[in-house]
Amino acid sequence: MAIDFILHPQLAKDTHCLFDLNSLFVLLHKNATIPWMIIVPKTKATEIYNLTDELQISINAIAEKIATVFEYQFSTEKMNIAAIGNIVSQLHIHVIGRKPGDACWPDVVWGANYANIKYTKEQVINLKTQLEENLSTI
Repeated sequence: MAIDFILHPQLAKDTHCLFDLNSLFVLLHKNATIPWMIIVPKTKATEIYNLTDELQISINAIAEKIATVFEYQFSTEKMNIAAIGNIVSQLHIHVIGRKPGDACWPDVVWGANYANIKYTKEQVINLKTQLEENLSTI
């Protein structure tokens, strides 16, 4: 883990930081139109396969907990989990809850032109609380 780790400015601009854990950040995309969280491991590695097994397991466990929250809170039917990184090279894993009829269905959310609805402070707190309850079982 890099002690001097700095979150990429684009990720910081586009998200609410829900958790700053020892080995990673858990971020909530500011646009509430589609449920979208981002996991950012605190590493200089740019590919998941370059991470330790322990960190890969942690990321998978957190992605699973996020999916559980999205299914409950937003009735999502499909979970898109990906580390693309073509524009922001800092390793980050998207966890996006999808369902038929959402603003981009069935297309991708990256670069799509859809409403930019902001979360209220209460919604952010509620999602953080729900995720925190789920993370306590890891």
